Amino acid sequence: MQIMIDVSGNIRCVYDESIALSSLGRMKIRRGSHVEPIQRDRWVADLSPVGGPKLGPFRLRSAALAAERRWLEKNWLSSK
Repeated sequence: MQIMIDVSGNIRCVYDESIALSSLGRMKIRRGSHVEPIQRDRWVADLSPVGGPKLGPFRLRSAALAAERRWLEKNWLSSK
């Protein structure tokens, strides 16, 4: 898990449960994307909640989730 801490002490990360983030202070969680099924057996990662693109389609949901995390870590996490 990558965690970014700015000079004001604000923390940004792509949420997962590898550490108890609530132990770092009050949390504000917001959706970064939507991974949704399309067609019969394809998945897309829609990153519009953070101003990003739609990624995919992917045959596996796990591939869409992995692409979502990569994009968020590369393009959103350190952008502010």
